Amino acid sequence: MSSLENGFGQQSAGAPDLEVPIEDRYQLFVDAVQDYAIFMLSPSGHIASWNKGAQRAKGYTREEIIGRHFSVFYTPEDIAAGKPERELVIATVQGRVEDEGWRVRCDGSRFWADVVITAVHDASGTLVGFSKVTRDITERRRLAELENASRVSAQMLAAREDEQKRIARELHDDLGQQITALKMSVALLEAKLGASGIAQQFLPDTGAFQSQIDSMALSVRRIASDLRPPVLDDLGLIAALEWLAEGFQQRCGVRVAVRVAVGDLSFSALAATAIFRMVQEALTNVARHAQASEVLIDMRHTGSACTVRIEDNGAGMVLGGPRKPKSFGLLGIEERVRQLNGSVSIESAPGQGFKIAIELPVSKIVTGATD
Repeated sequence: MSSLENGFGQQSAGAPDLEVPIEDRYQLFVDAVQDYAIFMLSPSGHIASWNKGAQRAKGYTREEIIGRHFSVFYTPEDIAAGKPERELVIATVQGRVEDEGWRVRCDGSRFWADVVITAVHDASGTLVGFSKVTRDITERRRLAELENASRVSAQMLAAREDEQKRIARELHDDLGQQITALKMSVALLEAKLGASGIAQQFLPDTGAFQSQIDSMALSVRRIASDLRPPVLDDLGLIAALEWLAEGFQQRCGVRVAVRVAVGDLSFSALAATAIFRMVQEALTNVARHAQASEVLIDMRHTGSACTVRIEDNGAGMVLGGPRKPKSFGLLGIEERVRQLNGSVSIESAPGQGFKIAIELPVSKIVTGATD
């Protein structure tokens, strides 16, 4: 076993005391690095050295790449724009240049890279080349994009919820008052007709007007409640779920049982809205697709988690197949669960009903929890 066994001068017992030159140790270190592509360029940008990390990141062997111009790693768009040459000029003038962007592997695939090019000078100050360090940060960029998309989605959901609340309030306060005024006007007209002695002739018409106005008022209240039920803001999540279940049962003729065991858990406004909307979406799916006769809504607090289950005894479905293009219910549920750092699982099979199980961390849904 030689004294160069680990590249840093460690020796086996009894071996001669030989010191490995620092240049050799540095080269051994660079060659051993696999998470970074580290290599040297000539002053003209041709590749002069190559480490294992470079081969791993870019796919070229040492024999394939040594002597080629480093622009081979750039996209056609960047090459056409003169980016490789421009980066060498900047590194020469400023000493180094750092960049993030797409780079191209040997097989033509692209990866997002963090790149640092540093000018290297000899003892007299003459430029002898450049060192180039490249790190593949594709996954980090993808995570950042997902986080940004999640933030944008959360903002869109919040904006939509605020807009629905505003429209519901205007329907209730403005249009609702106008309908009430219209009903009073019709009643006043009946009274005037009665005073003139000709009410009997017009009573069928005024009665029809009254029925139409009552129907309009019911529709406005229903639409406003669907947009943003006042009970959610006034009485809280549990009362809102019971109200939702009762209304669904009346409209669809499907029996709905609500079981709640959350103790003294105090839900934040964000969590209460999210959970209500998730259950609402699930019930909408039941009405559209399930052909069910019974639905169970079960919510309970256990340890550090709160679980919400919505189960039906309907037709079920084959999981894993393509979703319908206009089916956004489950996507909406998944997005709201993601915003609360929770998880969702689905169980179903033809003839076996449909079950959605949502688990949310208590730390994200209680009053005072931060987004």
